[in-house]
Amino acid sequence: MAAVTGVVHGFLALLSGFATMAILVIGVTALLGRIAPDWVGIEGRPRPAYVAVNLGYSFLAAAAGGYVSAWVGSLAPLRTVLALAIIVLVLGAISALQAKGKQPLWFQIALLTVTPLGVVAGGLVRLRVLGIL
Repeated sequence: MAAVTGVVHGFLALLSGFATMAILVIGVTALLGRIAPDWVGIEGRPRPAYVAVNLGYSFLAAAAGGYVSAWVGSLAPLRTVLALAIIVLVLGAISALQAKGKQPLWFQIALLTVTPLGVVAGGLVRLRVLGIL
């Protein structure tokens, strides 16, 4: 019974971290769509300011997701954060393959790099708060 509880707890930790990331990214993207509609949804070569803003809020959203995941997954916070980082990396790679030709490869690689690093950074902040680091 304890093993099942641990699996459910871990799944909920991953789900809550991923949901945090998704909600933040969707919210900021929608907000940008209202504030600066000429930035969002442009195919081809993105503007430097858009790249900086997108990478910045993607990193912060991923960090928030990593923090939440480590918080909810308090039984094994580091393992939970690393699992979320791997999931984000895999899903990002799938997304990059689907967006092939719509955005430059360097931008897709930057997003692929920034989001897992953000997850780990957020998880490390939570571990620091817990006094583990």
